[in-house]
Amino acid sequence: MIISKTPYRISFFGGGTDYPQWYKKFGGEVISTTIDKYVYITIRPLPSFFKHKYRIVYSKTEIAKKLSEIKHKPVKAIIKYFEIKYGLEIHYDGDLPARSGVGSSSAFVVGLIKAMIKLKKLKINKLNLAKKSIMIEAKILKEVVGSQDQVACAYGGFNNIIFKKNGTFLVKKINIKKKNIKLLENNLFLVFSKIQRTAQIVAKSFVNRITYEKIFEMQKINSLVSDAKRILKTNNIDKFGELLDESWKFKKKLSVMVSNDRLDKLYEYALRSGASGGKLLGAGGGGFFVFYVKKNHHKKFLIKMKKNLIIPFRFETNGSKSEII
Repeated sequence: MIISKTPYRISFFGGGTDYPQWYKKFGGEVISTTIDKYVYITIRPLPSFFKHKYRIVYSKTEIAKKLSEIKHKPVKAIIKYFEIKYGLEIHYDGDLPARSGVGSSSAFVVGLIKAMIKLKKLKINKLNLAKKSIMIEAKILKEVVGSQDQVACAYGGFNNIIFKKNGTFLVKKINIKKKNIKLLENNLFLVFSKIQRTAQIVAKSFVNRITYEKIFEMQKINSLVSDAKRILKTNNIDKFGELLDESWKFKKKLSVMVSNDRLDKLYEYALRSGASGGKLLGAGGGGFFVFYVKKNHHKKFLIKMKKNLIIPFRFETNGSKSEII
């Protein structure tokens, strides 16, 4: 049996500029990190004495005799891509809910590809794992999806990812003092909005409608990446929260679907509870908020926000891994 372990990601700045519809025209850049919450995928050949050929277990359980009968589109596409002719049993488990802005869809694709590579006794580096995942989501599944999640989940770590107009990307480590990265990690809080949404629906509302106004907003979002890199290299990490707040204000202007009254109320309550800034992760519309809270406001924030689900986490550096068990 093969098991892969792939981290979720938190995107801080530049989100939206990682869509090929944008960066192939203007270039793009993001700052993100992977965290110690994971998608786990187990896969094993299914002995031929079973009446079915495929068993896929996620929020549902699928039993299929033919590949064409599988309803889970990424699973069907990846089995077909790798030309697996024998039966398979695939299980999916996640530490965080799907459709919540932490890159779960791409983490699943990256993790399943990583497991398939191990199953076929092949090897793949992080660059090609990311590129293959992007290709499968964009070209085969034809989803309206950005490219940062696949890169983040494949590489792992706290990174500056640069997307070029020619379709290539660079992954750069940001030169941050250990004490600064630890302070940042300790001052970030992941809060669940209790709203799950489909990222593609939200993304379509602004990615395929690049007006002059949206170009301005996207350019401002992109410019905040440089501001964030400067802050991370100084001794004033608390400015990070204020920059998140600025980014969130620009992001909300991209589409009416990015936020709503319920999300706005939660965000404003978090600010009154001690957060200096934050943003909704992913395309928007629901999922997780990440908030920056200065150390002296931690106690107040936790007391005021006690009715909300707050997920403790740490940064991780490994990216997707797989092994035989």
